[in-house]
Amino acid sequence: MGERGILISFEGPDGAGKTSVLKVILERLKPVLGDRLLVTREPGGNNNPLAESIRDMLLSSDYPELDDRTEVLLFAAARRQHLVQTILPALADGKIVISDRYLDSSIAYQGGGREIGVEKVMSVNEFATEGVVPDYTIYFDVKPEVGIQRINSTRTNEINRLDQAEIAFHKRVSNAYLDLVAADPGRFRLINAEINFDSVVEETWQEVKTILQL
Repeated sequence: MGERGILISFEGPDGAGKTSVLKVILERLKPVLGDRLLVTREPGGNNNPLAESIRDMLLSSDYPELDDRTEVLLFAAARRQHLVQTILPALADGKIVISDRYLDSSIAYQGGGREIGVEKVMSVNEFATEGVVPDYTIYFDVKPEVGIQRINSTRTNEINRLDQAEIAFHKRVSNAYLDLVAADPGRFRLINAEINFDSVVEETWQEVKTILQL
C-alpha cells in the first residue's frame, strides 16, 4: 500500500470568500498535482448522488419546518456517505483531498449557531466520521457583520436558508469557529479574510505550498 494522502479542509463563516479563494488556488494546484488532486465539498461531495440529495434538502428554503436536531443528523449522514465513498478511497490512493467544508462546519453552525451544543454535535460527528479529521484546515476569518454585508451585496440571487439567519446566529458561528482554532492550533491555518482578495489568495497559497511542500 502506498503512502496515505492528505486531507485539507477550507472553512469559514458565510461571506468569508473561501470558495472564491479556493477556485484560484485550484487553478494553481491542478498543473502541479494533476490526478493526485481531488476536490470536493460539503454537504454533498464529489460524484456522490446520495450525499448530494441530502445537500439539496438541507440548503433548500422549502423546508422551514426542519428541526435543528434533524439538521445535525442530516449533515452527519451526508458527511458519512461523503467520507466512505469519496474521501477515504482517495486518501488510500495517496491523493491530496481538498474539501470545501467538513465537520468543523457542523460544530460551528449547528453546535454554536443553532445552540444545540458543541459537545453534542461533536459526538454525533465522531460517530459519523469514526474520528477522521482533516490533517490541515485553512480557516478564513471574517467578522459576522462584514460577512453578512458581503452576502447581501454580492450574492442576493444565491442566498440560502442558512444565510438568512439573524446576525446573532452568525456571531455564534464565528465564536464557535474561533474556539476550534484556539483548541487545535496545529491543524488550523488562520487567514484574515477581511483584507483585499488578492492578498487573501496569496496568503492562502503560501500556506498550501508549505503544507504540501511545494
